[in-house]
Amino acid sequence: MKTISRRRMISGLGAGLAAAATPRIFAAQNVSKGDVMTTQKLEDPKNRYPKPPFKEQQQPWPGLASKMDPRPDHGEKSYKGSGRLVGRKALITGGDSGMGRGAAIPFAREDADVALNYFPTEQPDADEVIALIKEAGRKAVAMSGDLREENFCKKTR
Repeated sequence: MKTISRRRMISGLGAGLAAAATPRIFAAQNVSKGDVMTTQKLEDPKNRYPKPPFKEQQQPWPGLASKMDPRPDHGEKSYKGSGRLVGRKALITGGDSGMGRGAAIPFAREDADVALNYFPTEQPDADEVIALIKEAGRKAVAMSGDLREENFCKKTR
């Protein structure tokens, strides 16, 4: 009588489970065109945004996103949250523009409260972000000042 090893039995069991799951995986891929899983019209992302060449632009540092042409897309209209950060809080430096703004909006739409730090000269952009955070139903804390200055850091403790 030939005995089967434990290793061979487990490997055979794994292969059997994989074989049983395979028809379901391939069946899910055979969705007919009438059974689309979204109601939104699919759009080629390559045609969705402005294309170069862009006009020459100059601003004094630190600059405002609101004065850029075309305006950068930070997800103001496109990002939809799903509650992944419920009960969380985020502190974002430079949250008025650029990558900071691009992070602040989704944090709020994922249900986190957001505190922004920004330079005083960037107040108009910060006001826009604060409004978007509040529009998402989250708490927004604005901290205008330069983090490189010790007095500002001590004041905002």
